[in-house]
Amino acid sequence: MRVALVLEYDGSRYCGWQSQPQSCSIQDALEAALSAIAKERIRVITAGRTDTGVHALYQVVHFDTSVHRPLTAWVRGVNAFLPNDIAILWATEVSDKFHARYSAVERRYLYLLLSQPARPGIHHHKVGWHHLPLALERMQFAGNILIGEHDFSAFRAAECQAKSPIRTMTQLHITRHGNLFVFDLRANAFLQHMVRNIIGCLVYIGKGKYPPEWMYELLENCDRTYAAPTFSAAGLYLAGVKYDGDWCMPELAEVPLIPGMSLYH
Repeated sequence: MRVALVLEYDGSRYCGWQSQPQSCSIQDALEAALSAIAKERIRVITAGRTDTGVHALYQVVHFDTSVHRPLTAWVRGVNAFLPNDIAILWATEVSDKFHARYSAVERRYLYLLLSQPARPGIHHHKVGWHHLPLALERMQFAGNILIGEHDFSAFRAAECQAKSPIRTMTQLHITRHGNLFVFDLRANAFLQHMVRNIIGCLVYIGKGKYPPEWMYELLENCDRTYAAPTFSAAGLYLAGVKYDGDWCMPELAEVPLIPGMSLYH
């Protein structure tokens, strides 16, 4: 039997998604909790691996098991064995043809960036931070340059294992809420560190270090060394994974992120 789960987590104290020998990852915690309910060893496949310190509002995994449990056991039962900063939101049985990663047709990430002179306190680990003012219009212009199918080599990590740097960006929407900038990115898939590297370049443009047209140069030269440094993981959230309607996966509902502000799918 194959089961699909939707979960959320605060990645602040974890070494990323992928299982590690020291058992410090989200995957390690989830597989231990699932195994406790199934009474057998469970391994999960994820829609996308998140890095150290990155959060998820809507992560999808699937796993195979020989035991039958009610769906409530895969939600409330597993949650009873999980740390408080990881929670299963939804579960369903799926066909053996469903694959959390390969069946996905789009991923969505949100990046929350606080622009103010002093570093954040209450929202430490939940937002990125830049101490200088940022020009929204400059960043919006530059972000639109990335829409479409491109070679994103200038925005991939050196250790990225993806076979191809070609990705299709379908949305890069930037809004401002007081001193908080919200970057909403959608693509068929993302390269390792791609979102954080894009944010770093947009910040350089927003503070006036480079003109918005610099983004054309980065796409053309395909050289990571010309781009800005990788930005902080603190403000990054995996916010959605889209599948064909035949799989009947739930839609992402209203997402409260910062007190007094809500973001919608």
